[in-house]
Amino acid sequence: MSDPPRLKLLVIAMMYEPDCVGIAAIASDMCAALAERGHEVTVYTTYPYYPEWKLKTDASWRIQEEWIHNVRVRRHRIFVPSKPSRLIPRLIHELSFPISLLRSLFHGERQDVVMVYCPLMGGVAFTTLRKLWFRDPLWINIQDIPVEAAAASGIIRSSLLAQLASMVQAFFLNRADSWSSISLEMVEQLETIKSDKIPIHLCPNWLTGSLHEQIQKVSCKVGRTPQSTTKLLYCGTVGKKQGLLEFCQLLSQSDGAFDFEIRGEGGEADAVRQWVESSGDRRFRFDTLLSQSEFVSAIHAADWFVVPQKSSVGSSFFPSKLIPSISVGTPILAISETTGPLGHEVLSHGLGLVVPWSGVERVTSELEAFRQASERFETLQRNCVQRATCYQREFAIDKLESLLWEQCARSNGLVPTVCD
Repeated sequence: MSDPPRLKLLVIAMMYEPDCVGIAAIASDMCAALAERGHEVTVYTTYPYYPEWKLKTDASWRIQEEWIHNVRVRRHRIFVPSKPSRLIPRLIHELSFPISLLRSLFHGERQDVVMVYCPLMGGVAFTTLRKLWFRDPLWINIQDIPVEAAAASGIIRSSLLAQLASMVQAFFLNRADSWSSISLEMVEQLETIKSDKIPIHLCPNWLTGSLHEQIQKVSCKVGRTPQSTTKLLYCGTVGKKQGLLEFCQLLSQSDGAFDFEIRGEGGEADAVRQWVESSGDRRFRFDTLLSQSEFVSAIHAADWFVVPQKSSVGSSFFPSKLIPSISVGTPILAISETTGPLGHEVLSHGLGLVVPWSGVERVTSELEAFRQASERFETLQRNCVQRATCYQREFAIDKLESLLWEQCARSNGLVPTVCD
């Protein structure tokens, strides 16, 4: 009996396991799942450094190869800036990735598909160059739109530089054979950038396998009323586009009773930590990131999971950190515009509260209203659990695997281009 057909897939991602935040979590889980299904998966990545922006292991400049969950991982050292929000250090950081990857340009052989995770244009530039040599199909998985992400983070402040960067972005992105992105709003915006010949697929992120296992261990919290002192939780990356420091400063001006636990790392983490320590406001607590089991326990213990997003982010960013929260049944407190992916997700499916930045002063009164209306709060909890079924891992991997086969066949002239 012959072995089932398998794909040869090369994945380029600047962040990968053991990093477990953002792109690292999704890229690592996707590769492990596809390898488990028998596909031959290779990853070009860096040494772990995120979100602390510090190398976590002894990183040699020589390429290190290892196997993780049947995935071949080739690690390339890059420059890690101590101040990632500044333009020049950030440019050096991102340029160091494709330069370091050049050492693997002629490594291996032609792949059935090459997938690169964006918003890091350095990886996209490398795969574009590699495509000239190997002619393998290129799929760009766009988790965030690079120029918008840089502008939202304050890295790009000049309109002229943003315009130039947009031109470079469009050039490299349109060298691909297909795109995917994680929200309908992002897909719609990308339609204005891509060429007509490139299909673009809606492929939302999902609850990773390891998080799913941890969530199965906690009890159902639907019907549990908010605590007498409302318990808020933020856990994740602390960067400029979250605006976490500004949110804390505004929230501290209210007289409401709450307990806000902040767990995070990132370029702006020290600023938030220093403010919490100096403010003297005992309603705020700051500490480092949690392990996955501790993360799930903290979500389960919280009444609300806080997801702040600065208004400048607009339609370019969908924070996947809300997926584990709604899977546990903890409603979302989104501080954001109502028109972006985050606001649309929360409002359309009744997952919690969306409060614009101009209305932060009313957050505590709105939370108190839910605390006193247990039926309304329970409805949010039920909505969260129901919506979480749309982010199931097996469904997401099935779709990706199917699209990878389609891309492989299309590149060999076997099927027509299909957009979804």
